[in-house]
Amino acid sequence: MRLRADVTLLFVAAIWGAAFVAQRVAGQMGSIYLFNGVRYLLAALVVLPFALRNTTSAPPPSQYRWMILAGATLFIASALQQAGVVYTTAGNAGFITSLYVVLVPVVLFLGWRERIHWLSVVAVAMAVIGAFLLSSGGHFEARFGDLLELIGALFWAFHVVLLGKFAPRYDAMSFSVGQLTVCSVLNLGVGIAVENMPPWDWSWLGAVAYTAFFSLGLGYTLQVWAQRHTPPMDAALILSLEAVFAVWLGWAILGERLTAIQIVGCALIFSAVLLSQFKEWTSAKISSSHLVEGR
Repeated sequence: MRLRADVTLLFVAAIWGAAFVAQRVAGQMGSIYLFNGVRYLLAALVVLPFALRNTTSAPPPSQYRWMILAGATLFIASALQQAGVVYTTAGNAGFITSLYVVLVPVVLFLGWRERIHWLSVVAVAMAVIGAFLLSSGGHFEARFGDLLELIGALFWAFHVVLLGKFAPRYDAMSFSVGQLTVCSVLNLGVGIAVENMPPWDWSWLGAVAYTAFFSLGLGYTLQVWAQRHTPPMDAALILSLEAVFAVWLGWAILGERLTAIQIVGCALIFSAVLLSQFKEWTSAKISSSHLVEGR
């Protein structure tokens, strides 16, 4: 069962890595908010039957406040991520987004004054250098898309902290449906106001379907099952390979390339993520269920 769970998590990492390729395809069509709005709405509809089956009473009033805040944060993070892939590669987006793991302790310190472990300081420094090398190739310049992904990573980190602090108080399924719905409504509202209707061709529809049903639906479900049968350390290591799959699939499917110095940047970011997780494994401050969120 342990081996099956680890293989399942590897499959989930591949699913999430491929999601960046799908998002890149949709981004090249100029679709940001409408793309996000449709896929998060579909994801909410996928989770809704499970929420209705598990919920016997109406959510308490306080749950709506935190669902709305979590959904609004998810809206900002997903919009920045999708806008970023318009101007950068799927591989860059995958690695820079993974920085949210490193930024979680920073958010906890700034928002809740929780002390930062010295390993987190080292991980942040490594991640900053890695992000610079990946984005600029060693020259003092950064792609606009990489900057958007970096800001988005900060909001992903804030989203993880919100879920860790407040979501455990409420039913997980109903909370998930609530935040996905809020995220969808905000994306659709902005999209209708500022975007033209995307081309309803198979490429766009395929990107929506993949990210909604596989990345958000199947990936989350498989993750929950697999992490019941494998230790947190194994789960963190395997799921962090998401960024590696994003680079590999970006090369295999979209023909994206990385220079040697950018590969060094990827290695530094990957090492920073693992170092940050090592600190969490040793201190056991953040549970394994918060390792990956909001794809």
